[in-house]
Amino acid sequence: MKLQNSIPDDILKIQKKMCEFQIGSRNYLKYKKILAKHTKKYAMQRRVTSNIKTIETIQRLEKER
Repeated sequence: MKLQNSIPDDILKIQKKMCEFQIGSRNYLKYKKILAKHTKKYAMQRRVTSNIKTIETIQRLEKER
């Protein structure tokens, strides 16, 4: 079983880039949008993986009965 508790590299790279801009600037807002999209995608992947694991566990328990 593989644990994925770390933050993906693409999200970290975007956050580092955002640190270079002033808050409220055009580039800051652009990267903020990009970061939101990547974070949402990452969260959805984690939720799907979690749901799949739950379904597999339920199926395994039903087979053991």
